[in-house]
Amino acid sequence: MASPGEEVEPLSRPHGLFATTHWSVVLAAGASESPQSAAALEQLCRTYWYPLYACVRRRGYQPQDAQDLTQGFFAALLAGKCLAQADRERGRFRTFLLTAFDNYLHNEHDRATALKRGGGREIVSWEEHIAEGRYAQEPAGGLSPEQLYEKRWAATLLERVLASLRAEFDQAKRRDLFDQLKPHLWGEDEATPDAQLAAPFNMTVSALKVTVHRLRRRYRTVLREEIAPTVANSAEIDGEIQYLLRVMSA
Repeated sequence: MASPGEEVEPLSRPHGLFATTHWSVVLAAGASESPQSAAALEQLCRTYWYPLYACVRRRGYQPQDAQDLTQGFFAALLAGKCLAQADRERGRFRTFLLTAFDNYLHNEHDRATALKRGGGREIVSWEEHIAEGRYAQEPAGGLSPEQLYEKRWAATLLERVLASLRAEFDQAKRRDLFDQLKPHLWGEDEATPDAQLAAPFNMTVSALKVTVHRLRRRYRTVLREEIAPTVANSAEIDGEIQYLLRVMSA
């Protein structure tokens, strides 16, 4: 267990992550049944399932139709059938995916029933049993289907970052500390004085401040690692993060 104020050891990621898990590489490898790409491809699809489901529901499709269309699209994507419909050599994955989905709805919706279960190919679990429950909590209006898609993309990505950080603290058996410090990720939480926050963990105020600083730094690192595979090159990471923050604040 880490001592009070000690930085939690991060879960390491392999060197060259961008080169091997960049989205265009993953999709191309997935189309050729590369076993090395399976986990990365499933993770990409899992992250974007609900944003696309919310998008198609906002377009007026009923829940069952929206589920079938979303499943059908990802079945086609996993089978490599959407790769020719958008430029995967450059750009951002969120843009590619929405363009490919639009093309799918326009050109192939009549075949959704045949594809929705993957044509015999196993599809990863999309938590479809809770999708409509989540959609029922969305604002009734004010956001277009595309805006709702981007809102849910940003929220899902940030949820993944928090889950990664939580897992690191769990590994160090400091989950309770993470839960207390999470509100400090985005700024000072003045509701609880530092001394009161530090006391249950036998930490000094100085040690608490150091831990918060390190948590924020780790948060930025993990966020960049989550964004990196979804942009065309590493130079675009900062711009995509700024766009994500604008989407969340809009």
